[in-house]
Amino acid sequence: MIRVVIADDHPLLREGLRRILEFEEDIEVIAEVGDGQGAINIARSTKFDIMLMDLNMPGVNGLEACKVIRREHPEIGILVLTVDDSDEKIFQVLQLGVAGYLLKDVIPKTLVESIRKVYAGEPILAPSVTGKLLGQLTNSNVPKNNFGLSNREMEILTYVVKGSSNKDIGMSLFISEKTVKNHLSNIFRKLEVEDRTQAALKAVKLKLVQLD
Repeated sequence: MIRVVIADDHPLLREGLRRILEFEEDIEVIAEVGDGQGAINIARSTKFDIMLMDLNMPGVNGLEACKVIRREHPEIGILVLTVDDSDEKIFQVLQLGVAGYLLKDVIPKTLVESIRKVYAGEPILAPSVTGKLLGQLTNSNVPKNNFGLSNREMEILTYVVKGSSNKDIGMSLFISEKTVKNHLSNIFRKLEVEDRTQAALKAVKLKLVQLD
């Protein structure tokens, strides 16, 4: 069972999210909170798997709550659900290592699938967010320093930035998922990051990858 907490300051939205998730046999909403401090408090007192986090909340906002929860409880998957798709906010949030970033116009089916993917350890980005990352890459020049990444590792890093799963990467490159995982471990080590989202962000920030 995937245990979910909803953090949003709009009661109607929280109720709507709860109703959507109640139909799923493998998902249970265990609590709702209306501000960032409430999100921090429940992370400190209750065991759960995923937090749906709004960013624009009164008092302690979602961004600050993300910082605290990621620092104190890195095992909790934070799935940001917001209306804010500004470049600055996207990069601020993703640099914290959240598990996903979705916009509130997402359809219920995609939301449910995203929760399951985050629970399985797969990062989630809304298409428009991915587009912004790719836009940054398209206008970049490849730097001289590639952190010792091999050509194969650079290929895989490019697929990671595109949001491809290990299975998709393996199929595209005709290698096994296990081989993909081994390459990813090397990539994370060389880039000094902990996960796929941080690797993608670092690739964008340092202009490691250039897309056609």
